[in-house]
Amino acid sequence: MTAFNCSSILSTFLLLGTLAGCGGGGGGAPSTPVGPGGGSGSTDPTYTAGTYLATTHFAAHCAAPRTGTDPATGHSYPDVQGSVAWENNWIRSWVHDYYLWYRELPDLNPSSSTTTAAYFKLNKTSALTASGSPKDKFHFTYSTAQWNSFVSSGATVDYGAHWVFLATTPPRALIVGYVDANSPASGVNLTRGASVLAIDGVDLVNANDQASVNTLNAGLSPTTVGESHQFTILDPGAMASRVVTLTAANVTSLPVQNTQVLQTANGPVGYLTFNDHISTAESGLALAIQNFANAHVTDLVLDLRYNGGGLLDIASELAYMIAGPNQTQNGYFEKLAFNDKYPTTDPITGQTITPTPFYSTASGNFSLSAGTQLPSLGLSRIVIIVGPDTCSASESVINGLRGIGVNVVLVGGQTCGKPYGFYPEDNCGTTYFSIQFKGVNAQGFGDYTDGFIPANASNPNGGVPVNGCDVPDDYTHALGDPSEGKLSTALGWLANGAAACPMPAAVGMKTLLRETPRMKKPLWLMNRILSNRR
Repeated sequence: MTAFNCSSILSTFLLLGTLAGCGGGGGGAPSTPVGPGGGSGSTDPTYTAGTYLATTHFAAHCAAPRTGTDPATGHSYPDVQGSVAWENNWIRSWVHDYYLWYRELPDLNPSSSTTTAAYFKLNKTSALTASGSPKDKFHFTYSTAQWNSFVSSGATVDYGAHWVFLATTPPRALIVGYVDANSPASGVNLTRGASVLAIDGVDLVNANDQASVNTLNAGLSPTTVGESHQFTILDPGAMASRVVTLTAANVTSLPVQNTQVLQTANGPVGYLTFNDHISTAESGLALAIQNFANAHVTDLVLDLRYNGGGLLDIASELAYMIAGPNQTQNGYFEKLAFNDKYPTTDPITGQTITPTPFYSTASGNFSLSAGTQLPSLGLSRIVIIVGPDTCSASESVINGLRGIGVNVVLVGGQTCGKPYGFYPEDNCGTTYFSIQFKGVNAQGFGDYTDGFIPANASNPNGGVPVNGCDVPDDYTHALGDPSEGKLSTALGWLANGAAACPMPAAVGMKTLLRETPRMKKPLWLMNRILSNRR
C-alpha cells in the first residue's frame, strides 16, 4: 500500500514551511495529445480570460492516463491522453463552477504552471478573516489510490504513534498523543506523554541543519512497509531514556478507543475517545453506544480532542446516537449552502438541497449493513472534550446537537473553526478537495470560523463561547483515566457544574492564547467530507 504521507511532518512543523496539498498531475505534455472528441493530433486547450468551458470538456484528459479497471468503481478508467495543460483547464473550470468563493478566484492561464499541484494551489481565495486568518485554510489533494485506500480501510503505512508537537522550533518538544493498539508503537510500549529526544542518532530537540532535519523527517514519515528507524524515547516519569526501533507497517486506525462506563455518585457515565470520522468508525461507535445503553448511562463524555473531522455522515449518525429519536425528529443535523450559482440544488448530486437529517440507520456505505438501526441514548446533555485539533466534522457534532437544544458542555480549549466542507473529486488519478459549501444547524447558525471555546476561557480570540471549562491537555495520564485533567474536569462538571472549572493557578495555566493544531493528521481528517452516494 502506498504511504498516506501528504508532506514530511518536520518540514511543516519544524521548519515552519507551508503545507501544500498532496498529489498533482504528471510531467510535461505528451507529444500527441488528443482532443475532447478523442482524435489525435489536438493541441493544448486555448485559454481565454473570463471564459469557462464545462468541466466535462476537459475531464479525464491526462498527462499520464491510467489503464485497466478502477477498483473503486469496477469500470475501466475513463482516461485518455492529454497533458498537464488539459488537467489544469479542468481544475480552472471545476473550481470556478463549484468553489464556495468562486468570485474571489484569480483567473490564471492553465499553461502558466507546469504541474497540477502548483496550479491547484493558486486556485483559491487569498482573503483573510476578520481575525487575520486565511479564509480558506483547507485546499488540497491526494492521489486517488491513497484516498480510496484510506477512506475504505483506515490503513496507512505508519507506526501507529500519533505525534503531538508542543514546540516546533529549537528547543523542540515532540511527544506521543496516543497509540493505536496492535501497532509497531504499541509493540515497543510507547505510551501517551513519551517524549522523542532523537531519531536515528539526530538530536530532535536542537538540531537545525538541513541534513539533520531530513533525517528526522525520514524517521517520522516512513514511506514503505518494513522501513525501520531508531527513536530515543523518554517515557513519562522515567529518569533515563531508552532506544527503540520502530518498523513501519500497514496500520489500521482504531477511531473508537477507551470505551468504558465510569461509576459516579450521580450514576453511570459513558466515556469514549473518538479520533477520526472514517468509515470503520461507524460500527465502533454503534457498539459503544449500545454498550452504554445496556449500562443505562445517565451522561456521556465524548472525547474529540484529537478528532479533526472526516465523513459528515458519520458525524450525523453519532449525533443521532447521542440525542435519540425524540429530540432529533423535529430538527435536522445540518443544512448546506453552496455558492450563489446553486441556491436550491446540490451541484454535485443534482438533488434539491434539503437538510442533512440525523441519520438513524446505516447507509451501507461504511462498516454496517444498509438499513441497520443505530442505537441511541436520548441524552439532553453531553460533555465534549475539545482542543485546537477538534475540527470540522467534529465541530458539526457540537453545532448540530446545539441546534436541537441539547445542552453541550465543552471541556478543553478552543476548537479549530471550520464550518465548511466539500465533495472529493477525482481527475486523472488525483482527488481534489476544494471548499464547496457551508453548514448551518437547525437554528440557522454556522458562523464559527474562529471555533467554539469554553465560556470561561481567558482569551476567547473570536471563538463562540459555550458552557464549559478551559483546561489544558494533560499528558501525564492516559486517555480515559478518570484522573486525566480534561476527563476529571468533565466528570466534575457533571457533578457540580461550572464550579468544577479549575482556577488557572490550580493547573499551572498561563494566559491562554489561540493555539494552532498540534497533532499531525492527514488533511482530509481535518475536514468534513460528503459522500454523494446518500
